Amino acid sequence: MKTTLEIPDELFREAKATAARRGESLKDFVNAALEARLEVSQPKPDRSGWRSVFGLVTAKHLAGVDKIVARDLETVDPSDWK
Repeated sequence: MKTTLEIPDELFREAKATAARRGESLKDFVNAALEARLEVSQPKPDRSGWRSVFGLVTAKHLAGVDKIVARDLETVDPSDWK
């Protein structure tokens, strides 16, 4: 998607120069900066219990795993655990 942003001149020059030094396009640099900022602002994922083995996973991904685990646990015969 294309959009227009108003960026202060000095900030624009600094971003463009930093992107160039890194060998990135300004577009890639800005996208990475926005992704990093959004990641910081997201709530921390639940890493308790079995979820801790998944590391830093988003709540969206955990919801899918939770559904699979819940479905599979319904088919477990308690006598199999003895």
